[in-house]
Amino acid sequence: MAEISYHYGTGRRKTSTARVRVYPDGNGTVIINRKPIEEYFDRATEVILALQPFDVTDNVNKFDVKVNVRGGGKSGQAGAVRHGIARALLQMDPELRPTLKKAGLLTRDAREKERKKYGQKGARARFQFSKR
Repeated sequence: MAEISYHYGTGRRKTSTARVRVYPDGNGTVIINRKPIEEYFDRATEVILALQPFDVTDNVNKFDVKVNVRGGGKSGQAGAVRHGIARALLQMDPELRPTLKKAGLLTRDAREKERKKYGQKGARARFQFSKR
């Protein structure tokens, strides 16, 4: 059987899904939807958030990453990329589990937008009540 060329992880956050491939022996290149990470994410905080698993495990600039991400907004996508990278690193080296778990990177953030209810302005907000 051939040597595995990459390690895979699926990350999710809000309505975003990221399919992440981490290639060992890289130089830190991160491509998201065929664009460099700095070009894809507008804010530096989103870049930092997405690359957090490498920072926590002291693996900065050791791997190349290719990501396909869809759905949601940029913030949710950054969270999905972070989750996917953490899962791919775990698949590559199971000994990283305690470090990633302690940082909370393996837990899928299950918070979703609550649906709007009928007869109300929003999910929880009501229309203004007038007694008279």
